[in-house]
Amino acid sequence: MFAGENGLQGNPRLKGISESIRVVPHFPKQGIMFQDITTLMLNHKVFKDTVDIFVDRYRDMGISAVAGIEARGFMFGPSIALAIGAKFVPLRKPKKLPSETISQQYELEYGIDCLEMHIGAVHPGERVIVIDDLVATGGTLSAAINLLERVGAEVVECACVVGLRDVKGQKHRLNGKPLYILVEPRLLINPLVYRDQVA
Repeated sequence: MFAGENGLQGNPRLKGISESIRVVPHFPKQGIMFQDITTLMLNHKVFKDTVDIFVDRYRDMGISAVAGIEARGFMFGPSIALAIGAKFVPLRKPKKLPSETISQQYELEYGIDCLEMHIGAVHPGERVIVIDDLVATGGTLSAAINLLERVGAEVVECACVVGLRDVKGQKHRLNGKPLYILVEPRLLINPLVYRDQVA
């Protein structure tokens, strides 16, 4: 669901978030309108507004862990986790974590990728949210859900700053899990060739 359709209709913070994201045409290749969140983070008020919206949503949900997807999920996840009193769990690309890991492969349009998590980082029954900057096809978030569920976690919701209105034909859901999105991408040419190709 979009924040603007769920209690934040007309909220000026959402407009500020959308307008602060730089659109880079044809990066990293022709046809992609890259949504650059680094410009959002240069504006401390807008960055704080972004984190605050997520914190307000998850503060009273009994969340014990915030799982952030490498790398841009790391920009928002720790701040959210600290504010709601949860731990932060990094979901990383292969061979980046130093101890024993569990991994989950997933398909991209150009090949296979993988997410890894330290064994013991999340325990059975823990309530987890997954955070990333953007969702387009949903492949990376689906892999994160599968990885967390394999260790017995309860994935409560996935959250993204930017997202398409319809991901894999599942409006506001991904692998049966709710999907919470702050704003839609701007000036998107080809919605299917997007985040998972540039992650």
